Amino acid sequence: MVCALMKNTTITIKDLALEVGMSISTVSRALSNHHHISESTKAKVNEAAQKLGYRYNALAAALRNSKSNTIGLIVPRVSMFFHAAVITSIQNTLHKYGYNVIICQSNESPELEKEMLNLLHASRVEGIIVSCSIKTEDFSHFSDSVNDGVPVIFYDRVPSNHPSHKIKGDEYTGAYLATSHLIEQGCKNIAHIGGPLTSIQYKERFEGYKAALKKNSIPFIEEIVLFHELTNENALNSCEKLFNGAIVPDAIFASNDTTALAVIQFAKKRHIAIPDHLKVVGYSNDNRTEISNPTLTSVEQFPHEMGEQAANLMMDIIKQKIVPGRNFISLTTPVELIKRNSSSN
Repeated sequence: MVCALMKNTTITIKDLALEVGMSISTVSRALSNHHHISESTKAKVNEAAQKLGYRYNALAAALRNSKSNTIGLIVPRVSMFFHAAVITSIQNTLHKYGYNVIICQSNESPELEKEMLNLLHASRVEGIIVSCSIKTEDFSHFSDSVNDGVPVIFYDRVPSNHPSHKIKGDEYTGAYLATSHLIEQGCKNIAHIGGPLTSIQYKERFEGYKAALKKNSIPFIEEIVLFHELTNENALNSCEKLFNGAIVPDAIFASNDTTALAVIQFAKKRHIAIPDHLKVVGYSNDNRTEISNPTLTSVEQFPHEMGEQAANLMMDIIKQKIVPGRNFISLTTPVELIKRNSSSN
């Protein structure tokens, strides 16, 4: 029996197969968590592997089989609430198919995004799911992936004029609902702090904001609309401009919750009462919105649904239910305005 081998002997998958009395292919699939292998078989194989000190080499298996059962995932930052929720959903969904995930972050850098893409190719991933950096404008490196037979799905931050599979939120409707709510509260000078318009999601939120103003015959005031990367520091700087300007806003619709929470922080320092003298709405409905003071009205994006759709779509592509490079799928996930104390009493 294999258990009689010397401790310094390298244990192979063949040795492990002999130990459990199964074929090498069954043991290999059990170690890679393949969905066709029963849980009892996986448990038996993993128990034997632990006892013998066998270490499964996923990359070596991928080289042998040209199949890694691994999907690459590139996100701007794993610390962002929205993307953390999407990552969890993607990983949980892919696990049901017997697939693992390699997670990379671009840190909002197109150059690092390309590096991560190359790293994922070197790891022999079978597909790539990506939310682009805020500064990415050239998507040709993703075309190279598709040409090499590796399907790519964009989510959330998707390219506007690049043929590809895309899953995005209903940004226009989210912004329209947020702005309409502020108008219903009697606000007239509604400022908007948006992200860079090179990103389609912020462009669509801006369009939804303007549409709500137009629908309610409220003039668009360019002086109280600002665009930049949506960080806490940038938001505080924007608040200084807005409240030192000629037209003081009575409401602010911010394109993410980080910015909206910074507005609340600024208002407290200036002794501006929320919601009596300033009403605030954010976007994303992250886990800070319910514990802020006041609680923050925000647009729910349903990241778990987006992640699940991205993972299922990737599996459909890999299983060739969708013709590669021909039928590009575009999906839109819903949004919902969650009303809290920052916008109404």
